[in-house]
Amino acid sequence: MSSDSPASASPAAARRLDQHLQQTLPHGRVAQTRPAGCPDLNLWLFDPQVLEGPLSHDEAQAVVDAPAYWSFCWASGQVLAAWILRHPEAVAGKRVLDFGCGSGIVAIAAARAGARDVIACDLDPAALDAAEANALANGVTVARCEDFFRRPAGIDVITAADVLYDPDNRPLLATFHDAAPTVLLADSRVRDLGDDRYQLKTVAEARTWPDLHEFEEFNRVRIYRCDSASSGAAS
Repeated sequence: MSSDSPASASPAAARRLDQHLQQTLPHGRVAQTRPAGCPDLNLWLFDPQVLEGPLSHDEAQAVVDAPAYWSFCWASGQVLAAWILRHPEAVAGKRVLDFGCGSGIVAIAAARAGARDVIACDLDPAALDAAEANALANGVTVARCEDFFRRPAGIDVITAADVLYDPDNRPLLATFHDAAPTVLLADSRVRDLGDDRYQLKTVAEARTWPDLHEFEEFNRVRIYRCDSASSGAAS
């Protein structure tokens, strides 16, 4: 859904993101950039120019202990966002919840594609701040949800990108199926979901932005769609 708020208001929100980053990296900051895998969207992401040399031991440990996932735009998020912008009919007029929203790129794409309502869902409050700031930078708005199991009722579409990196998260496939009539899932870590309800739609290449120089296999993203008769009611 569109917003009348000017994108120029985003720098104030970006200062809040800087504050989040600086809890881990004292010199950390965000900068506006357009991810190569989805250049139609403009995001506040980690600015690699602040790294003038290797991290100190304490800084590296802090990054590992509390990673700011939201400050990078991962390959699957870029690919799914670009796919939604090419296929707006998948979300247009619908209530969409983006699970594990991170930077918010998929939620923003859904809003740009004409979704009736878009909810950014993440356990990390900093990620929700990032999603709001990035939505504002793209002239749309998103609502916040910190707990998927206390989500609003009436979700039509669940989107999720790169949430299966931990094998313990695999039950999410069934959870999503039961929670909404349609699920759009993108993943670069799992080659076989092991769930026939999820049908492969396409495969595309993208790299984390800013580039983390991950293994090439993690740059190959698969998009799946699952359709069911679920009501999407909260549970």
